[in-house]
Amino acid sequence: MSENENLEWEEISCEHIVNNEWIDFRKSTYRFPDGRTFEPYYSYSRRDYVVIVATDEDGNYICVRQFRQGIKKVTTEFCAGGIERTDGKEYGANQDGKNSEDALAAAKRELMEETGYESDDWKFLLHVPSNATIADNYAYIYEAKNCKKVSGQSLDDTEYLNVHLYSREQIDEMIKSGEFPQAIHVLALLLADRQNL
Repeated sequence: MSENENLEWEEISCEHIVNNEWIDFRKSTYRFPDGRTFEPYYSYSRRDYVVIVATDEDGNYICVRQFRQGIKKVTTEFCAGGIERTDGKEYGANQDGKNSEDALAAAKRELMEETGYESDDWKFLLHVPSNATIADNYAYIYEAKNCKKVSGQSLDDTEYLNVHLYSREQIDEMIKSGEFPQAIHVLALLLADRQNL
């Protein structure tokens, strides 16, 4: 990278359009590196979350099917969920992790709550921005192997999801057909593949 790069935008005003327990949706004015200003630029904060590529003792992928409001479809994906905050906030910059539960603890909790499975074989794969263009939250991606079914689901009031086991071939077909559409989840699968070469 060049030391002379001047690429950062300067935020010169920010209006919080919706700021509640779930989201901070903002309208900002930015100054470009050449001095021009641009508005409105919309962005948001939500809490960091975990994604778990989980397989059972037979090598089947443990997935959930649920309705996704953004695309108005029932989709198949890996188990995932929010990292609980300990500072009373639901979102906001938290890169040092001091104001939230441990990401691995969140991954174990989400896997148990959503699927009833647990594992003693966990591996951290990556943390990556959820949507770097308009959001400031991160996804923490884990792999859990040799998962065992130990209980039923313990879902939140707004969660309606079913657990399904799939082979790798079935996952690949669902990715091709658009039934497994979450980009971070596809990335998670590829990262798990790379770890297991």
